[in-house]
Amino acid sequence: MRLKALLALTAIAASLSACASVDRLDAAGDVHDLLIAIRDNDRARFDAHVDRQALKGQIEARLMEEARRRAGPSGGITALTALASRPVADLAGEILIRPETFHAAANYYGYTPDRPIPGRVAIAGALRPTGDGRVCAARKDGPCLLTFSREGDRWRLSGFDASAANLRGK
Repeated sequence: MRLKALLALTAIAASLSACASVDRLDAAGDVHDLLIAIRDNDRARFDAHVDRQALKGQIEARLMEEARRRAGPSGGITALTALASRPVADLAGEILIRPETFHAAANYYGYTPDRPIPGRVAIAGALRPTGDGRVCAARKDGPCLLTFSREGDRWRLSGFDASAANLRGK
C-alpha cells in the first residue's frame, strides 16, 4: 500500500514538473522573439510581446509604494500621489516601455549585439516557474528581472523587477 502511494506521488510530481518544463519551453519561443525585437529595435514586434497595461500598473504601484514610504504616518502626500500616479505611470510607460530601454536587461543575460541569440531550449533553461502560472528570466543564482505571463497563445512580458534594474556586473 505504501509503495503504491509513493509511486502515485512520484507520478504526480513528475507530471507537475513536466508541465513547468512545457511552460518554460513554450514561453522560450516568445522570449526569443522579444530578445530579437530588443536587439533589432523593432517596436512593432516588441509591442506584440509586451503587456503594457501590466507594466504600467507595476510602475503605478511602485509610485504609490514610494509615496507611502516617504509620507510616513501623516499620509498627506499619499493622497496627492494617488491622484497623479496613473497619468505619471502612463507617461513613464510610454517613455520607458520600448526596445531601447531593455537593452541593459538583454545584456545582463548575455544577449549582447555581438553574439547570436540562443535557441528556445537554451532560453528555456534560463526561465524559472514562479508558481503562479508565470515564468521569469533569471540567471543561475540571480534575481528574476523579467516576468512573463501567458496571454492567449502568447507569452508576454508582464513584470520587471525595478530593484534589480541596477545591472552592474554579471
